[in-house]
Amino acid sequence: MRGRGYEAAENDENEYEVVLSHGGDDSDTQSVDTEEGVVLSYEDEVDDQDVALVTSGSGLADVEAGAGTAEGNGSTRGGSNSVKKQKDVAWRDLPKKKQLVLITLTRLSEPLVQTSLQSYMFYLLKWFDPELSDSIISRQAGILQASFTAAQFFTAMIWGRVADSNWAGRKTVILIGLLGTMISCIGFGFSTSFYQALFFRCLGGATNGNVGVLRTMISEIVREKKYQSRAFVLLPMTFNIGIIVGPILGGILSDPAGSYPETFGNSTFFQKFPYALPNIVSAVFLSVALMGVWLFLEETHDALRDRRDYGRTLAKKLGVLFSRQHNTVNYTPLHSRNKSTDTELLPMSPEDHQLSQKYPPRCRYTTRLPFRRIFTRNVCLTFFAHFFLASHLGTFNSLWFVFLSTPVYNPAKPDPPGFHPTLPFRFTGGLGLPPRFVGIAMALLGAIGITMQLFLYPRLSARLGTVLSWRLCLCLFPLAYTFIPYLAIVPSTTEPPSQKTGPLIWVALAGVLFIQVTGRTFALPAQTILVNNCTPHLSVLGTVHGLAQSLSSFARTVGPVAGGFLYGLGLSHGLVGGVFWAMAGVAVCGLVASFWVKEGNGHEIWLEGDEDDENSNG
Repeated sequence: MRGRGYEAAENDENEYEVVLSHGGDDSDTQSVDTEEGVVLSYEDEVDDQDVALVTSGSGLADVEAGAGTAEGNGSTRGGSNSVKKQKDVAWRDLPKKKQLVLITLTRLSEPLVQTSLQSYMFYLLKWFDPELSDSIISRQAGILQASFTAAQFFTAMIWGRVADSNWAGRKTVILIGLLGTMISCIGFGFSTSFYQALFFRCLGGATNGNVGVLRTMISEIVREKKYQSRAFVLLPMTFNIGIIVGPILGGILSDPAGSYPETFGNSTFFQKFPYALPNIVSAVFLSVALMGVWLFLEETHDALRDRRDYGRTLAKKLGVLFSRQHNTVNYTPLHSRNKSTDTELLPMSPEDHQLSQKYPPRCRYTTRLPFRRIFTRNVCLTFFAHFFLASHLGTFNSLWFVFLSTPVYNPAKPDPPGFHPTLPFRFTGGLGLPPRFVGIAMALLGAIGITMQLFLYPRLSARLGTVLSWRLCLCLFPLAYTFIPYLAIVPSTTEPPSQKTGPLIWVALAGVLFIQVTGRTFALPAQTILVNNCTPHLSVLGTVHGLAQSLSSFARTVGPVAGGFLYGLGLSHGLVGGVFWAMAGVAVCGLVASFWVKEGNGHEIWLEGDEDDENSNG
């Protein structure tokens, strides 16, 4: 007998279900007394069925098997010879919710830093050198934005390999990434020149490979495909939360001496370092995330789950010290031929804890796939489509705040000199929004995204499937990028060179953002699922996500740099829409590439010693 596990869960009708299974050749039964009644579970190894008998306080019983129901007190529920239908997956059904929340909060700390920076980057670069033209500022902004991802390109795959190693693991890499980002954030806030800021941005990118590792951890926590549409939307959701909070935070806290002269106008510190405050606040968020990961995050690497974790050991001791209740609740792996549920949540006594130690979690593989065998046909095609998506999304994220901050075209003083707009293609200028309004505009983008990710994406993805919903959403990006530059010619209630105001501009802004965010809402989680499921072997899961992050970083480096150059070129030649229309062309290429991508099962190559994981087949 390889080991056994059982699961207890309370359903919506205050009933309890227990599933007992083991890896032996014979069957077994187990009954558990609860406050509501008696629960019996039986697994038929011959027919490969799980039979769960559920009783409630009223004596009514359900038997879940291949067919049929049992009744108490002479009545049946749901009719005879019927099978209880599986409920739609809801957020509350996700396994290990506490760990998923911790991963989500860890990821949230980084978009807060990045989006906070974007709301004032244009004005920070102006502060570095007030003599620079808007076109040069746009190019510098593209370089500064791309420097973080450029450094990630060279290190993300390395961090993925480190996360897959038996001497480091996932948690160690995440701690290093948070610490490096925190140091770079503080250094960036106290920079007084473009090259100082560039150095600290590169430092943050080089030490941070967290996105790929966090995706790996989610896939190891949530192994069943029916949960993926909700679990993998968590990380993109944090980006939208960051877009809501970060720009507002950066817009309010940047240059306090200039924004709030009555309160901070005489502060020498804020006059010398006008953009230090938002970075200090961001560093505080990162430090809190760092401590949370160290104390509470569980290692998910199969070979390292039993390794002593000093952070979690300290957290448990502090919990006992400050808690009056010494009865703890722990997660115990469930070993069963039916992997529909990986974990159980039960109050554990010391005897239970010893039992769980007697049957430690099984390692799903014993041999590591060689690096050269990672690049299967589907992996390469998935990465190819991933490159196009990351390229135009990274370029958009870089140019959007620059476009919002670019001064409105002024016919009295045209730039370039002597220029006269000729519609539909020859026009220039931006919206001229100050940092606070840039923050509001970017928060609007985030609010639209998080609403759709919470209520729309999981249901439509479950109905349409990952690949089809992904392809459909890719059609929206060319449309959005085509319309975005025309915001520059939407009528305003104020005359140039004042910023664009009035309800018409905000309605148009919300309209194009709705199209772009709808595409992104479906594209990002679906792309992550496809990258995760194209993994040829479980032993290289972290490496594959690291490679995907490196590729994404390369695309997000090339895209913003080229985009910043083209944007500045367009401003100087009266063709501000040129770069956005080029992005539409890239998005079309990504759409075409998607038709060669298929969804894998996460275990395409089998090696000696691999355990059968039925979750990979859904």
